[in-house]
Amino acid sequence: MDHEKSCGAAVARTDGGERVYLIVHQKAGHWGLPKGHSEPGETEVCTARREIFEETGLSVEVCPDFRYVISYTPAPGVTKDVVFFAALCRDGSISVQPEEIKEAVWLPFERALGLVTHEGTREVLRAAERYFATRDGLSEKA
Repeated sequence: MDHEKSCGAAVARTDGGERVYLIVHQKAGHWGLPKGHSEPGETEVCTARREIFEETGLSVEVCPDFRYVISYTPAPGVTKDVVFFAALCRDGSISVQPEEIKEAVWLPFERALGLVTHEGTREVLRAAERYFATRDGLSEKA
């Protein structure tokens, strides 16, 4: 059985005192979180940081103490793990990678939750929202 691995993050920042999340509209049609395949020898955190930058042009601070894994079978004989971290974006403008991303938007938690396509992604967002909510002052610093 072949095994694939991708890494990405629930990226948050503060906008007008409200925590918002980065949601991407993939060329494949679904709405989700920025993520992509690991390269040989690359750590999960490095993959997440690189993929977010490649897809959106944003530099982020990955929170390695938040790690959420979704496992599934995308095709017969193939298993895939997608490792998500929480990440903070302090500044920068979105510049999407047109080969993979149609658009990227910042949305408050509830709107982000309603837009994403897959339930697994909603679970990651819920977990990230709990994570950020329990860190004193984290949202104000983002």
